Amino acid sequence: MADKRLKIAYLTSTDSRNRHAWSGTQFSIWNALQKHVGDVELIHSVKPFFPLLIGKILTGLAQKIIRKRYNYRHSQLLAKGYARIVNKKLRRSSYNLIVVPDTSTFIPYLKTDLPIAYVGDSTVKSSMNYHPALSNLLSFSAHETIEIESKAFQKAAFLIFSSDWAANSAIHDFQIDSKKVFVAPFGPNMETSTLPARELALSKQKTKECRLFFIGVSWKNKGGSIAYDAMVELNKMGIDTQLTVCGCVPPAEFNHPKLKVIPFLDKHNEEQRKELDDIYLHTDFLILPTRFEAFGVVFSEASAFGVPSLATDTGGVPSAITEGKNGFLLPYTATGKDYAQVIASVFSDDEKYFSIAKEARNLFETLLNWDNWAEIFKEAYRKNVSGTK
Repeated sequence: MADKRLKIAYLTSTDSRNRHAWSGTQFSIWNALQKHVGDVELIHSVKPFFPLLIGKILTGLAQKIIRKRYNYRHSQLLAKGYARIVNKKLRRSSYNLIVVPDTSTFIPYLKTDLPIAYVGDSTVKSSMNYHPALSNLLSFSAHETIEIESKAFQKAAFLIFSSDWAANSAIHDFQIDSKKVFVAPFGPNMETSTLPARELALSKQKTKECRLFFIGVSWKNKGGSIAYDAMVELNKMGIDTQLTVCGCVPPAEFNHPKLKVIPFLDKHNEEQRKELDDIYLHTDFLILPTRFEAFGVVFSEASAFGVPSLATDTGGVPSAITEGKNGFLLPYTATGKDYAQVIASVFSDDEKYFSIAKEARNLFETLLNWDNWAEIFKEAYRKNVSGTK
């Protein structure tokens, strides 16, 4: 494989060139494959009109009439609709490999002998009644959802997940052979050329003010109130603390002179990206008491800037944060006071703080980056497709 670049069909339901799709992860995977693995041809924005229309209508009716959810995104109707479109496109060109990120519904009814690689950050079983989109499902929809993903996993030549949490679910919940399941953490969804050099990332100087950073599109789902309470508690403890919130606007009741809100920054807009970079370079801790998380690319980004992270020990987060290395994992029930106590103990110890900041950058350079992800992808291909070890 080292001597031959593969010709890859990259299947997505959204526009793979859109750097905001799947929080930019589809774009990053495409770049990593193109750089390290082969020539990637995009088969994107695949949208079977009638299956999607019918699915949305059924979903709306189910929620309105019986307050249950119908998960049309993992339905036989949509899977067959995807297959009808993609099968025609696959016949028009010769490929060595099909790569499907995030949408397992593409796979079950594809008529192809080509090896298929599935890339994901969760499974439907690991997310059922954990993520809102897969909670309170109609019983037949829950069964159909699991059946569709099971067929996809069985059909794929190999599966790559961003966390042990998702990989273990594929192995134990879907009885997939562990030899074809791999864990490859996602890197930052930022252009590599724009990430700070190691020297710059580790040149940050602490001040008397403890600077916290919370980033997320949902204040509630990312645990914004807990982060806010941590800031308030730290100030009560006598530690001058500022919390910068980016990506959402807290409800009106969260009002404090040490709270700074930036509703949105587009990391793909150069001016706004530089503003985001400046926040990271002058942040002491990333705090994200998330209520559910499949991985958390933001933790890879924080590590690139040498910023320790504090987050909930939930979902796939433990594959992004290594306890005591690039941050700290707290129980789901942890309060703002609990977060404040951890922050205070680290912030007050310069040697400990800078040791963790350095280790955060080390983890980015060795593990939490897209070059490493691509190497694991190539290993999975060699072991499950090309027959080499």
